[in-house]
Order: sequence, then C-alpha cells, then structure tokens
Amino acid sequence: MSAPLIRNGVEIRDGFAEAFPMAGTRLVITADTARWARIAAQTLTGFATSVIGCGCEAGIEADIPANETPDGRPGVSVLIFAMSLKDLKKIVPSRVGQCVLTCPTTACYAGLAGGASVPVGRALRYFGDGHQVSKRLGDERIWRIPVMEGEFVCDEVTGSVTDGVGGGNFLILARSRAAALHAAEYAVEAMGQVRGAILPFPGGVVRSGSKVGSKYPGLIASTNGAYCPTLRAQVPSALTPDVGSVLEIVIDGLGASEVAASMKAGIAAVCALGEEAGILAIDAGNYGGNLGPFHFHLRELLA
Repeated sequence: MSAPLIRNGVEIRDGFAEAFPMAGTRLVITADTARWARIAAQTLTGFATSVIGCGCEAGIEADIPANETPDGRPGVSVLIFAMSLKDLKKIVPSRVGQCVLTCPTTACYAGLAGGASVPVGRALRYFGDGHQVSKRLGDERIWRIPVMEGEFVCDEVTGSVTDGVGGGNFLILARSRAAALHAAEYAVEAMGQVRGAILPFPGGVVRSGSKVGSKYPGLIASTNGAYCPTLRAQVPSALTPDVGSVLEIVIDGLGASEVAASMKAGIAAVCALGEEAGILAIDAGNYGGNLGPFHFHLRELLA
C-alpha cells in the first residue's frame, strides 16, 4: 500500500480518472453585445452534458474580447465533442443552425484550424434560398445568409481534432452538501482559466455520478452506489463514515494535456480550501481501466 498523500488536510486517494477519445471542435460566436453572444453560446451548448443521453458534449470555453474576434465584436468560444467525426459533422451544423443562426446579431466563426473540416456555412447556406453569397479570403470562405434582421455571417467550415478526450473527472468527498458544493464552485472558477477544456455539466458540477450498467436490462449507466452516502449500509461503499456528500466535476478537452491541466487546477483549488472547509478527500471515477485509454492518476497530477 502506498503512503497517504495529504494536502492541507485533504486526502488525495491513490486512484485515477478514466477517459475516452472523442472528436471535437471549437467555434467562436460573436454578436453586437457580449450578452447576445453568451445567449447564443448557452443555447448552442444546452442539453449537451453527456453523450449517453445527448449525443454530444459541449460547453462554453471562454469569453473573447472584441479585439480578439474576427469581426471586432464581443465573442464567446465554445467546444463541442462527439464520439466520432461523423457524428460531429452532423451535430455542429444542426446546433449552429438552430441556436446561433436564429439568435439576433450573431455570427459564427471557425475556432480551430487543421484536421478534418466540419461544415458550418457549407451546410447552412441553403437557408438563404439562393440569395446567399460567399466570399473567399485567402484559403477560407465565408457565407452571408440573408435573414429578416439583416444577415448571418459564418465560416464555411471549422477544423477539428480526433484525439480529444472526454470523461476526465474527479470527486470531492466532503462532510456536508454545503461544503461539497462550495468546493465544487471554487474549483469550477479555477478550471475556467484553462483553455482547451470545458465542464459540460450544469454549472460544471455533477451530483449523479454513474457506474457502467444496471440491474435493469438496456440501461447502460446507473447511480454510482459506492459513492452514495445514503447507500453506505446497502452496497460496498468507497466512503468513510464522516463523508456526508460527494460531487463530481467532469472535464472534456481538445487533448490529454488540457484535461490534465484542468483537473490539476480544480484539485488544487479544492485543496486550498482544505479540511477546515469540510473537505475530506479527492477521488476519481474509473472502470478498472476497461473503458478508455486515458488514465489521469490523481497523485501524479499533483506531483
């Protein structure tokens, strides 16, 4: 058995987060105001917490100042992930068409160069019913699609990666629900500074961590009983008697290094609060190494 690792009174368990490969891309959404850019981004990334039930995972990566966007307006970058490039090519134009093209004053630009092309304007241009126009700028093509409010401008395609990572995670074991939530919120704020990674669940936090399979046929995931305090007496538990609540943070990234950096920032933030804030331990979810090829060992991240 390895020696315990304690940070500010918080035990770092000798475990690892198990993650799996995903295809992913980045989009930059701009608008006349930061408020409308964020509304479009929030709508685009809605109902995209888990590929299990949503078909994709997506989230807001960062607010982009006007002097860093293609059209000089306030912007928001978002990341979208799917289990295959084929799925990603279907999901991106569908979500942009329903959630960004429809949103007042917005435009949508490629946020990644290289990799396989994912259609944006190439698919959406037909909404212009023959009145759409394109312009080539260097090697890139943009589309101007007439809409009632004016016109929707978007890049023809965006780039992609096929070595993205989904399912990075860590668990916060706390004395109470209030302590776990405070720590999770603190971690999410710190992790928001890491580019190339997103936290796809509501507010970046998950209360319903899952295990693979169920007693019910056809259900591929069910509640992670080993980490449910109310099931401690009924199933083999991973919780000590003083743990009253557990929250999980799940991370998707454009690569393994981005996921590792995000996990490291989040765990460090939780440990900075320490035992005095009711934080007892950090653990991670894995499936014995059988789900995915990416293993993020907690203690190695903090070395």
